Amino acid sequence: MLVVGVGIQRPAIAGSFDDFFRALQQDDVFALRWLELRGFDLNTRDEAGEPPLLIAIRAGSLQAASWLAAQSSVDLDIVNAKDENALMVSALRGQPDLLRLLVERGAEVNKPGWTPLHYAASHNGTAAPAMIELLLEHHAYIDAASPNGSTPLMMAARYGDIRSLGLLLSGGADPTLQNEQGMTALDFARAAGRRDALERIEHALRHWPAY
Repeated sequence: MLVVGVGIQRPAIAGSFDDFFRALQQDDVFALRWLELRGFDLNTRDEAGEPPLLIAIRAGSLQAASWLAAQSSVDLDIVNAKDENALMVSALRGQPDLLRLLVERGAEVNKPGWTPLHYAASHNGTAAPAMIELLLEHHAYIDAASPNGSTPLMMAARYGDIRSLGLLLSGGADPTLQNEQGMTALDFARAAGRRDALERIEHALRHWPAY
């Protein structure tokens, strides 16, 4: 064992793999710094193939995630087996401060396929509108199509905060678009039984395209 400081022990670099992922779960930035100084690759995936930045975000280890996001060696656009990147998971978790840090550090806002805007629109919490505004300010494509043709507006209609829905509509999101199943945002709201969303979309359709 190697002693670092008073009363603090860290294992030799040979055991660093387990130490690294333990540090992510425990939000231990000190341990992450120690490992990075000794040459540990901060992009090392766990045994399931999950990128470390995404692990920290999902664990709610926001200090660790923010520290990783600030390191030039960390790939901010690395994806997991579900093709999710850090921006997407941060948006879905409702972490606006981390989302802003990632965007300012140059993370890709317009990722092909499912996008961070889809995930932000799906978040049903108070942080959702601010996250959507941030992504749109950084040129997120408002009518981005997922692999099945679903748009952020459709996600907001079914899952998101009603203010997110209004923000997307006022920003120019097209309520007439259909996905591969022929469903529009109105159909998504109807399937979810969301009367407030139905009324908002119906109003937009009556005034489209001048809404």
